[in-house]
Amino acid sequence: MRKSYLDNIRWITVVLVVIYHVFYMYNAEGVSGGLGQITDLSVQPYDIYQYLVYPWFMPVLFMVAGISSRLYLEKHPDKEFIKSRTTKLLVPSTIGLFVFQFIQGYISMSLGGGLTGLFEAGVPKPIIYFIMVASGSGVLWFIHLLWIYSLLLVLIKKIEKGKLLKIGAKTPLWMIPLFLLPIWGAGQILNAPMISVYRCAFYFVFFILGYYVFSSDEVVEKLKKYAVFLIIIGAGLNIFFGVYYFIVRGGLNYADKPVNRGLLFAACAYFGSLAMLGGMARFGDSCNAFTKWMSRKSFGLYVFHYLGISSVAYFCGKLLHFPAPVCYLLSLVAGFAFGYGLEAVISRIPFFRWAVLGISKKKTYKESADKQEKTNV
Repeated sequence: MRKSYLDNIRWITVVLVVIYHVFYMYNAEGVSGGLGQITDLSVQPYDIYQYLVYPWFMPVLFMVAGISSRLYLEKHPDKEFIKSRTTKLLVPSTIGLFVFQFIQGYISMSLGGGLTGLFEAGVPKPIIYFIMVASGSGVLWFIHLLWIYSLLLVLIKKIEKGKLLKIGAKTPLWMIPLFLLPIWGAGQILNAPMISVYRCAFYFVFFILGYYVFSSDEVVEKLKKYAVFLIIIGAGLNIFFGVYYFIVRGGLNYADKPVNRGLLFAACAYFGSLAMLGGMARFGDSCNAFTKWMSRKSFGLYVFHYLGISSVAYFCGKLLHFPAPVCYLLSLVAGFAFGYGLEAVISRIPFFRWAVLGISKKKTYKESADKQEKTNV
């Protein structure tokens, strides 16, 4: 049976990611990657939104991905799982860079002024193109890691032969909070030195917990029973995190060390994820025409939204110097417009729908949509 609460977690979280990237694009907290501050404010109070959602919204997506992998593997062999994950994840994050996402690389490099420097230095255009390709991954880091995790999962499954699933299903309530410790420990290792989002071990623990523990109906029932308590704890921790680092510490960079290595960050990530999972399982396990549509479009929205936001930032914010409120509003609109618009167009173009969105060459657009209706993966 399809679990509607997983779909709802996914699309709601992706919407929060879009909103986050609008504030991130013009942030005044020194978090690199966007255009940066375009207001004259000494403090941008709305930047606190980034602190409230950043610790947990990607961890919960990895947790849901782990749960969805369990549901898929219950009915499909490992070989088919790897094949489907390769088409859906690896192809868009590799081939897709060369045929489309290099455009994101162009915009991102233009925002930072790097592209102009390359042309002025006389770097050959083919070399510049490959640099744009390398710079165009953007939000695709999520599916990079998810594909690697999927391969590791299959290997682990072959070693443990289903024993861990049985153990995970019997996880007692008292043990669930203790999973914070391996999450915090994993956050200290396998972190990319230059690109802070590549926290390989940290997110892997969320994925594995999703597969082996929180995919169990017995465990989810326990979360549902204490959903209100989890929501209070998760919200309280993330509000404290936001107030402490944004107000008390004066806008300390939330996305890099030492903040993202701390126990508080790990607690916000874990209990924020549990609050979302338990809360949606109890209060959001239903669907209607709107939620089904949002669920079907969530992957395209995730893949394309940042191009819309960054394009507005470059043309309207950097080149034309539009007023800050206009830039924020246009970026928000462009995030959704590019997300839904490009998904609708590219998903119907042969080859591009495979290369950019991971839609199998053998499937029509309607067949792909119908399959997504029937599975949480």
